[in-house]
Amino acid sequence: MSVHRARSAAFAAVLTAAALSLTACGSAGSSSAKAGSNDLAGGKSSKTATSLADFGGMDGLVAAAKKEGKLHAITLPREWANYGKLMDGFKAKYGIEIEDENPDGSSQDEINAITSRKGQDRAPDVVDLGAAFATSGAKQGLFAPYKVADFAKIPDTMKDPDGLRYNDYGGYISIACDAKKVSVCPKTFADLLKPEYKGMVALNGNPTKANAAYSAVMAAALANGGSLDNIQPGIDFFGKLKQAGNFNPVEVTPATIEKGETPITIDWSYLNAGYAEKFKDKGIDWQVSIPSDGIYANFYNQAINKDAPHPAAARLWEEYLYSTEGQNGFLGGYATPALFDAMKTAGTLDTATAAKLPVAEKPFTTFPTDDQTTAAKKVVTENWAKAIAG
Repeated sequence: MSVHRARSAAFAAVLTAAALSLTACGSAGSSSAKAGSNDLAGGKSSKTATSLADFGGMDGLVAAAKKEGKLHAITLPREWANYGKLMDGFKAKYGIEIEDENPDGSSQDEINAITSRKGQDRAPDVVDLGAAFATSGAKQGLFAPYKVADFAKIPDTMKDPDGLRYNDYGGYISIACDAKKVSVCPKTFADLLKPEYKGMVALNGNPTKANAAYSAVMAAALANGGSLDNIQPGIDFFGKLKQAGNFNPVEVTPATIEKGETPITIDWSYLNAGYAEKFKDKGIDWQVSIPSDGIYANFYNQAINKDAPHPAAARLWEEYLYSTEGQNGFLGGYATPALFDAMKTAGTLDTATAAKLPVAEKPFTTFPTDDQTTAAKKVVTENWAKAIAG
């Protein structure tokens, strides 16, 4: 996940229990790497704990996590879905330090860190992955099964039944532009091919590695006759964008936006909405549209590294993210939390903040299956470089 990862009730309407089927080197041998070895009552281990019950409840989990004292996270930009405030909130609540490595990395970087650092104290404890990468990671056996306290409230279509991964927050692919640098902001994928947008259209990363960019390709496919089973038209679209001279190879970050290097971006609605707020006082008129010809939404996924060096802290982090505080925290970053409907029913949803969510003209209600996601990722990996070469 890389940072470079009009309003109405429509988006909220999409995210009902039925529609929310949106299916993110250290050395080995340190003391932290040995955490979780039969450290619980009855000879149980934090590394194999599958629920709060294995810790004897929340107090037991907190005690075990505080004993570890640290959480290794990876590729969590502070501007992304309000992660800055979430990390600060976790530290303030539990007194556990969070080390966030490579915040501008990609979902593939997260997978690589798990596989290359197995058994090392610098391995990531937790990951936040795009759907394609969460699916492949689960199939590779990289994640530990763990069910948070409210696991049953997460719709079945949004989680692995064994708790290997589960959706955390989501949004729509959007097109945004600096209205002070672009005379007329594009609002559809078709608009992006217009000659006045020479060298302006940028992505959040490389679609073979970053889920935000991959999802932009999927949205472009839907806008150009493709489907969840056929992402090739999206790849072909970006090939045309490159041939027209409109594709900008600079990967989007808040800095590239502020400097004017990426005046038009295709990115998640919650990121673009956050940038609009962030840069308002700096004189940047960042306008955000969800393209009517390529409406696509999806969620990121949480997962725990099976070999997490801080296994109790990893599980406490998940409990925090799926608590009312954590889920409303994602909402504060213009992202729709996985427990949106359950919290709305329970009266714990921050409705004032929910009313500010970016929305689509039409709800997106048919989401890719794991098999469709795996197949599409393969096509992008094989064909992307050739499409934008030259």
